[in-house]
Amino acid sequence: MKPQLVVTQPDRPRGRGLEVVLSPVKQRAVELDLPLAQPERIRNNPQFQSQLGALMPDAIIVVGYGRIIPQWMLDLPPLGNINLHASLLPKYRGAAPIQWAIASSETVTGVTTMKIDAGLDTGDILLQKEIPIEPQDTSETLSPKLAGIGADLMIETLRGLQAGSIQPRPQDHSQATLAPILKKEDGEINFLRPAAEIIDRMRGFQPWPGAYTKFRGKNLQLRKARATATDLPPGDLKIQNNHLFAGCGNHSSIVIDELQLEGKKKTSAAEFIRGYRPRSGEKLGT
Repeated sequence: MKPQLVVTQPDRPRGRGLEVVLSPVKQRAVELDLPLAQPERIRNNPQFQSQLGALMPDAIIVVGYGRIIPQWMLDLPPLGNINLHASLLPKYRGAAPIQWAIASSETVTGVTTMKIDAGLDTGDILLQKEIPIEPQDTSETLSPKLAGIGADLMIETLRGLQAGSIQPRPQDHSQATLAPILKKEDGEINFLRPAAEIIDRMRGFQPWPGAYTKFRGKNLQLRKARATATDLPPGDLKIQNNHLFAGCGNHSSIVIDELQLEGKKKTSAAEFIRGYRPRSGEKLGT
């Protein structure tokens, strides 16, 4: 099953230096000497439509492309446009399924292959495989696990479609949940939430937007923290034996292990206590 054509978005400048960086998809295609196309748009692009039509593909695989697939492309291959989605659909439809699954305290997730239709992740399910979300998982550690099992599942899906052994099944739309693209404000900590929920959001929203609050009017990023049953008013700090606690909802709190004040380097809680001398009873978020 050698791809006839690899399609990825055009090279774009990134970072502070605005250097043009090749996407990982393009880098791999070049390494494997695969035919490559980088159209600026696909919806109204007769040249690209003609190029793809001439290949007469059996199936089109779409993973993280970031563009709506036009109807002409959906109608082209006999086996359909097949998407690999990083959740157990219909749960977590949208752009950030891995992040929201962790942030929502799920303990199991997985990957789904589905036939793309005109909706947002609403097509018929082909195959699914689930894996546990470990307590220490973040979006950065879970993503490569899902990519690995997803690649195998896509090959299994293509072989099954070719053999006629897979029966697509409609999603139960009443069970759908959304995983919208992350916004900066998603990372702002609401200390009225229970500690365990705050920690799960911290894990899910790595590396961006992270988890942040205010300390003495400056932005404060919490890099590492743990939930504890210590009862403190929400947002209140407590300093005890070089440990830094912050009160949360439901009579819980978090122990902050690593943090970073605006304009400063990342530091341990003990170093933060020595350097800034926070007071027990002082509030975060203001």
